Amino acid sequence: MSISAFPVAGPERIDGGSSAAPDFVVVDVETACSRVSSICQIGIVGFRNGVEVFAYETLLDPCDEFFPFNTGIHGITCDHVAGQPTFAHIHAAVDAYLSGRITVAHSSFDKGALASACQTHDRTPIETTWLDSVRVAKRAWPDLPSHRLNVLSKYLGLRHKHHDALSDARAAGMVVVRAIDHTGIELAGWLELAKQRSSPSAPKAAPVGPLKGCRVAILGASRNGVLAHWLASAGARVVASVGTTTTMLVISDEQPFGRYFSASPAYRRAEELRRQGSTIEIVGEHELRSRIGLQIAS
Repeated sequence: MSISAFPVAGPERIDGGSSAAPDFVVVDVETACSRVSSICQIGIVGFRNGVEVFAYETLLDPCDEFFPFNTGIHGITCDHVAGQPTFAHIHAAVDAYLSGRITVAHSSFDKGALASACQTHDRTPIETTWLDSVRVAKRAWPDLPSHRLNVLSKYLGLRHKHHDALSDARAAGMVVVRAIDHTGIELAGWLELAKQRSSPSAPKAAPVGPLKGCRVAILGASRNGVLAHWLASAGARVVASVGTTTTMLVISDEQPFGRYFSASPAYRRAEELRRQGSTIEIVGEHELRSRIGLQIAS
């Protein structure tokens, strides 16, 4: 595996030499282990008028251990990051790229990872306006069966190497560019839609059903979507997150993590509760639908 580190650009040249500032920037990170602060690669790309105007990528020493699970996703090992800078060393450059700008990320994972890394390395938080390209894609192409980045890239005909930070950042940026072209909604309009979005209220649980009494969290789908309504019709109370009283975590067929869903915070929280003695069940949507269908049939 060959991964190169790009030189850190100075703040005054973050637009790659262009005299015009980017309309938005895109960031993507890879992490070494389950701690989201363990950033081992970061990619940042700037777009103006639908065209890439700069790109920045580097490997990082995460100052943490590498889990085989994470290495299996992105291929980066401790040998790759030997002698590479830490997040503390490149914080100023990342801040110069993102601060005061519109920053796109595909899901909230990268936002949380940067915030956690700033805290871990005792650096000031990065102040930027975030835009989630997953939500943009769901509004632009609501009929797609999945809005994972690799699925979107294939659908849109984008060149993409999944779980490479720079390639992921480029792809997420092009998702926004294509969404603007497809819908006619400009960047400001997407930001306004993001501001207007409020947390959806969960449907009311049916008084009877095979899931009556269950408190169910969903991984990868809205609390007011099709899956949530189906769970509620079966008697379940759909909750916002995994907590100590949650009895089941249902993994949506459309969840954005692909086969790496076990890296999600909700899944890790459920696993932690199970280690502590909780009886919380982790089950896939398809399996649960089949199980309940059999119960109703009998």
